[in-house]
Amino acid sequence: MDMDFNGDVASLDAELLQLQEVSPSAIKANPCIAEKLFDQWLSLPETNSLVKSLLNNVKGGGPLNVSGTSSSTHAVTSNSLPSMFPAGSTPPLSPRSSSGSPRFMKQRVGPSAFSSPLKLVNEPVKELIPQFFFQNGRPPPNELKERCLFRINQFFYGHADGLQMHEFKPVTKEICKLPSFFSTALFRKIDVNCTGIVTREAFVDYWINGNMLTKDIATQIYMLLKQPDFKYLTQDDFKPVLRELLETHPGLEFLHSTPEFQERYAETVIHRIFYYVNRSGNGRLTLRELKRSNLVAAMQHADEEEDINKVLRYFSYEHFYVIYCKFWELDTDHDFLIDKENLIRYGNHALTYRIVDRIFSQVPRKFTSKVEGKMGYEDFVYFILSEEDKSSEPSLEYWFKCIDLDGNGVITRNEMQFFYEEQLHRMECMAQEPVLFEDILCQMVDMISPEDNSYFMLHDLKSSKLSGSVFNILFNLNKFMAFETRDPFLIRQERENPNLTELPFEFFMVSIVILCNMLLSSSRGVILGEK
Repeated sequence: MDMDFNGDVASLDAELLQLQEVSPSAIKANPCIAEKLFDQWLSLPETNSLVKSLLNNVKGGGPLNVSGTSSSTHAVTSNSLPSMFPAGSTPPLSPRSSSGSPRFMKQRVGPSAFSSPLKLVNEPVKELIPQFFFQNGRPPPNELKERCLFRINQFFYGHADGLQMHEFKPVTKEICKLPSFFSTALFRKIDVNCTGIVTREAFVDYWINGNMLTKDIATQIYMLLKQPDFKYLTQDDFKPVLRELLETHPGLEFLHSTPEFQERYAETVIHRIFYYVNRSGNGRLTLRELKRSNLVAAMQHADEEEDINKVLRYFSYEHFYVIYCKFWELDTDHDFLIDKENLIRYGNHALTYRIVDRIFSQVPRKFTSKVEGKMGYEDFVYFILSEEDKSSEPSLEYWFKCIDLDGNGVITRNEMQFFYEEQLHRMECMAQEPVLFEDILCQMVDMISPEDNSYFMLHDLKSSKLSGSVFNILFNLNKFMAFETRDPFLIRQERENPNLTELPFEFFMVSIVILCNMLLSSSRGVILGEK
């Protein structure tokens, strides 16, 4: 039956809506009828109460007990929707669908017209994510754990009471794969009660249950050396390891009768370690710095090599001997302190007064000496390492700070000329043919090839293999003159291989060690390499 309607929906009698069928043409002609009926239904007080009740249920995470969505028969009678139609009557079905009106069909997302997205948030799909962070390190795999336990049982077999310190070295080297001179440090780390015994159970609890087994060797060394409450290593943390190295290494046996040299050797090795490894220069060596260095490899080399002088990195006794002899030579009053007048004699007066003043102004590095105007042994170690190996990054940073007078991170023409003026004056006093600054500046620019030819930056110097020669030109007269009078054949070699520009530090050490032996062996009572 077709019908037209132009009246007000609010004025309709509910009985008029009890229709068995509604013509589709009537809905098409009057699309606002359904919307007005829905608005009328929403305006009823009962509807407002129902909507509020449903919202409260959703917020509380409870179920939506709505008529038509519940399987319970009681839900229909207790939660029936308020209707604008008389009791006992039912609203007509949609003429387009037997399941509801098109308006509601567009809004349905789930299986129910009253389903809420808020409730879906409260019930997320659980996804199993494997654990990826372990506060004390990743536990070892079962296979690795079983292999390690088998080896532990072999070493502890026949030692039911545990192992003493002198019996513990094979465990350190074979099971833990650490240098043998870490045996005492590892033993004391496990034997917290200082009983003098490490049992099998105590070792398993520390090494396997403590997840030390799965850590890399740098982290293992770091955990063994550092203090419990610190997150870095200090110089004192290395002293027990160096003490055991001096006691057990065959290449250092000749020092057993001279404990003063043992102490100085340990100090020098530690200073060299912090010079190269502690790149922040704050005396606090972090795990990141340790992993990025070659210290672990040098320790392993020292443990395997019987001739300690072949371990050129950090541990060479020859290197220590030369450093200590040079310091003793400059320290005329032997108070273990050096002043400006002492340092100016270094290298047969090779350095200029201006660069020595910059060093004692503590611009490149703050002195550890407690005496004002004096340089201690540690400060001298940093100086000599920087002076004799200008190819290393710590050395380049050291001298860059000296030349950078205003500290703006840039070395300008005026700053270079300030230091070169004294070099020029010294050449004139020595009746040497002077090299004008303009000429030497062009040469230095060609050597460095900076991004901007008007100044040098630190990264410009680090990217060039000839940076050491630039610093020698500015403040080391002896090396500058040697650079100017080089063999043409050597110059061609340097152009083909810039690594030949400056002799490495170990070549300097070997060349001077014989002279130091001749000068100081008789007075100090220790001959280099003498067993």
